[in-house]
Amino acid sequence: MRAAKWVRAVLAAVLLTGFQVTARAEAPIRDHDIEAEDYFSLGVISAVAASPDGRQVAYCEMRWEPPAEKRNTDLWVVDRTTKDVRRLTFDAANDRAPQWSPDGKLLYFLSNPERNGEKAPPYDGKSQVWRIAADGGEPFPVTRAVEGVGGFALSSDGSTLYYTTSKKVVDEEWKALREEFKELEYGHGVTKFSQVWKLDLVNWRSEKLVDEKRVVADFKVATDGRIAMISRPDETLLSNEGWSRVDLYDPASKKVEVITGDGWRSGHPSPYGWIDSVEWSQDGAALAFTVSFDGYPTKLYVVKGPPSGGLVEVERPEGVEVNGGTVQWRGEGSGEVCFVGQHRARQRVYCVSNPTGERARDSRTLTDGDVVVTAFSFPRSGNPLIVAMDTTTVPGDLYVFPKADDFQRITRINPQVDTWKLPQISVVRWEGAGGEAVEGILELPPEYKPGIPLPMVVELHGGPTAATLYRMRFWIYGRTLLAAKGYALLSPNYRGSTGYGDKFMTDLIGRENNIEVEDILKGVDAMVVQGIADPERLGVMGWSNGGFLTNCVITATDRFKAASSGAGVLDMVIQWGTEDTPGHVINYMQALPWRDAAAYEKASPLYRLDQVKTPTLIHVGGNDPRVPPAHSRALYRALKHYLSVPTELVVYPNEGHGLTTYANRKAKMKWDLGWFDRYLLGKPSAESAAEPSPTTN
Repeated sequence: MRAAKWVRAVLAAVLLTGFQVTARAEAPIRDHDIEAEDYFSLGVISAVAASPDGRQVAYCEMRWEPPAEKRNTDLWVVDRTTKDVRRLTFDAANDRAPQWSPDGKLLYFLSNPERNGEKAPPYDGKSQVWRIAADGGEPFPVTRAVEGVGGFALSSDGSTLYYTTSKKVVDEEWKALREEFKELEYGHGVTKFSQVWKLDLVNWRSEKLVDEKRVVADFKVATDGRIAMISRPDETLLSNEGWSRVDLYDPASKKVEVITGDGWRSGHPSPYGWIDSVEWSQDGAALAFTVSFDGYPTKLYVVKGPPSGGLVEVERPEGVEVNGGTVQWRGEGSGEVCFVGQHRARQRVYCVSNPTGERARDSRTLTDGDVVVTAFSFPRSGNPLIVAMDTTTVPGDLYVFPKADDFQRITRINPQVDTWKLPQISVVRWEGAGGEAVEGILELPPEYKPGIPLPMVVELHGGPTAATLYRMRFWIYGRTLLAAKGYALLSPNYRGSTGYGDKFMTDLIGRENNIEVEDILKGVDAMVVQGIADPERLGVMGWSNGGFLTNCVITATDRFKAASSGAGVLDMVIQWGTEDTPGHVINYMQALPWRDAAAYEKASPLYRLDQVKTPTLIHVGGNDPRVPPAHSRALYRALKHYLSVPTELVVYPNEGHGLTTYANRKAKMKWDLGWFDRYLLGKPSAESAAEPSPTTN
């Protein structure tokens, strides 16, 4: 049975139309011991959109709804004053990207509904634009594009819908052979280029505006109909690294002009940056966008009066890293640009005033305190701020911030968490490599009292241009569950992590498998000295870059008695040659493989595998394009067949870089728990460890 009866009861209560968040007479009793199954009871807010007048907030909620194997996303609305919520959509159709009509009566969104036997839009599973009344009703398909819709935007007066479609184009060279054998995969020469259309919502006639043989990754429309677009030469992520640009379509001339012309990247720390999103100010006088990099801070740009105005790089608040793709303008003019920024394991909303002006630009935070903001939205006036936010006790709800130090919760999408015995979460600090201060997040069992060393697992975040944040987070890579099972969990924000200043981040360039490994191991030493960690019962785990670092750590020391390596790099040359974002490797290695083979070898755990003694569990998605399975298979082969180190390989068929199904996520948690229980606690093989869906070797 996939969900306990109490979980189903909670979900049923949450799904009731008109469910209201009310003050409770008594605080709930935290008497529920967290199990792996509880993970699947959690809902997650993935998008937020305040209505034009600010009275209502639309949001998308992801939730596991068995027997479906994947989470579904539905559209909800909450009244900011009464806190009444209503669910607007119910089909398994991945509803997303909500946009309000100017009068606040309608919501437009993307959706992919399917009906058995339907082979034509809008019920063939392809993405289309739909709309629904804000007070509920039957969704209406606005578009019926044969190949589906990529993205959309509503005009400021609500009379026109803009959207993108794609059209496959075959290069002239080798065209005959490519078309004769079109079922084959080709490295290049067959591209799905984007077209931008506008649809008149009064007479329902459409017109094609842009067909430039470029792929449009994102676009926004100004009040006068100008369209700002992020475009690239093809649909691969590789071409997004350094080959993406900002284009502008002018409805008067019907021409496309390049905003980020030749040479604009020359001042960047790396040529392999990608543009995340574009955002017009409400008055159409300025355009903002971000450029993100692996290993370097994200840059925020503003263009005043495009296309004539020049690019202005907006200065970030000191020590704050901009989260790419989160930029929004506040208010009806273009006087303040805002974004989600990371600072010392917190995420807050920051704003910079006068971003295009000559005088000094002032910055401020709109959300003080120990909070982790994941999304935000403003009404037309710019007040109040609405955020989706995590705290150390509440995962993912909506809040209103009338001012920075005051907030009000307006949803309660996970009331079951009120009864959970939560881990004790704290920020810890130690002296890392070179004497630099390093922080991490420490989770301890709910009823832990100092004085008794615990088995400790070191959980390593991915990226590495990312960070473990100061919040309650239950996920499949160890947080919450391991503490609930009696372990200490240390999540180091090692060198290269975001939110600790530019130098702390860029110190990792050219020093992978070196400086950050020392940061991590010194953190372990600190936990042992403080009496938190039992030095004889240490484990390490991670996914993606965390998997790579797990591979690095077990080649550097034999002090760990168990490891779980997920989707981890083993050899940097293989990684550069096969991953979908090779700029990542080039940035950290500072050269191509044939220019500095020694750097690639030094950073690769492969060449020190003979030092490994740690029993290692290996996970990987069978179709992972980011860290291809060859790394995990090579690690398994070395440990199993040549080094006789206890190991298991778990391959998740048809999965990419992240696991998406109920069965596979449950398998990941159960395998990890069984592995650490056996090698750190000395328990016999966990009967619940094996799951039928992945393949094991």
